[in-house]
Amino acid sequence: MMAFAMKLQQLRYIWEVAQNQLNISHTADKLFTSQPGISKQIRLLEEELGVQIFSRNGKQLQQVTPAGEKILIETAEILNKVKTIGRIADEYKDEEQGSLSIATTHTQSRYVLPKIIQAFTQRYPRVSLHLHQGTPMQISQMAADGTVDFAIATEALELFEGLIMMPCFHWNRSILVPKGHPLIAEKTLSLQAINQYPLITYLFGFTGRSKLDAAFEQQGLTPNVVVTAADADVIKTYVRAGLGVGIIAAMAWEPERDADLIALDASHLFAYSTTSIGFRRESFLRKYMLDFIEMFAPHLNRVHIQQAVACKSSGKKEALFKEEVPIFSAANS
Repeated sequence: MMAFAMKLQQLRYIWEVAQNQLNISHTADKLFTSQPGISKQIRLLEEELGVQIFSRNGKQLQQVTPAGEKILIETAEILNKVKTIGRIADEYKDEEQGSLSIATTHTQSRYVLPKIIQAFTQRYPRVSLHLHQGTPMQISQMAADGTVDFAIATEALELFEGLIMMPCFHWNRSILVPKGHPLIAEKTLSLQAINQYPLITYLFGFTGRSKLDAAFEQQGLTPNVVVTAADADVIKTYVRAGLGVGIIAAMAWEPERDADLIALDASHLFAYSTTSIGFRRESFLRKYMLDFIEMFAPHLNRVHIQQAVACKSSGKKEALFKEEVPIFSAANS
């Protein structure tokens, strides 16, 4: 069995290069080091291992090799373990100082998180908080590989087995129309009535879009979607432009800012969606991280978190929270 003398720095270099689309120059800038230094350390690591991690065209890295893909998976685990060791030490040195990184969607960062983050930063002024926006798949991947501490999303979290997911709140949708629109006069809003008009809603994979499509399919309808967008602000813009009727997360309608639009309750038309918070099963959660979870979802206390981590079955995990997950309202934000 071969003994290796690989350095942690070398592993960090190959990981960062892979995260920066194999661009060594960008990686060097990010790590405040030199491009030749990174290239040399990668070469030394490959020579020691006896395999190529990256294939090359001259001096340019082209792609990750099959061996490199497996090595990077293990590298991520090692780097996350190192991060955990550092956090354990930090917790005992100073539980009021550190960093917290969160990946989430536009809807959550724009309409749900501002008040919570404001309260959190007031409570923990020496914790630097970093917010990343992306697609649900990108968000989940960032949490799964340890790039961020928490992922907050409605879709895609369940696709990553290494994540602990905890439901934070249920929410539903509103139909957004200009003042004077014929749908306002409908006594009981129906999907058939809505589908008479061009629809403007979220891209597939965003903000519970799958539940919307499922509702139309159950009624034997094909939704008359003419414009899709990743966030509600764009949807509102096109509703104001007269291009159609908007279907948005109810939390995204702001009575004061959106006074020129009417939000019609659509909770009877669609199954509710659930926003969850996810983190790696192996994560060491510092006190301020636990407090953030409880601030975002007050029903998730430390006992619940410990139970969720201990649960191997997703079904059992859902049962832990079945009776406690609230419906989103302005009071939640």
